[in-house]
Amino acid sequence: MTELPASFDLSETPVHVGGRSAITPLTGFSWSNEYLDAYERRFESDGADGRLVMFGTMDASIDVWERHPAGDELVLAVDGRVTMIQEIGGEHHPIVLGPRQAAINPPGVWHTFDVDPSDGPVTFMTITAGIGTEHRSR
Repeated sequence: MTELPASFDLSETPVHVGGRSAITPLTGFSWSNEYLDAYERRFESDGADGRLVMFGTMDASIDVWERHPAGDELVLAVDGRVTMIQEIGGEHHPIVLGPRQAAINPPGVWHTFDVDPSDGPVTFMTITAGIGTEHRSR
């Protein structure tokens, strides 16, 4: 077993919560295709039960849509304000989240995030069924 520090920064080191509720810190996490492919291979035995838990900050809208076919995703605005946009039946459904407000992205629902720069950055936490996540350009 790897010795872990007493604490770590969840915004720098997300975790995978997997089978038997095991929690694995993802040291060196990156959004590169190589890292994400390796992540899926490493935790494929958890299937739809595995969850990626992360904490981060956004100061601008993102330029992609994503969806998670393996399960629900919880999005929590910790501080600041963000508009999560879900695409359901070809229509856009905005959900504004302020501090401590959360929303759920159901499995397979395309979604993206808008941040108004005049509102300042948003700090958020997500709990995602990450296996099989898909992206497309906005």
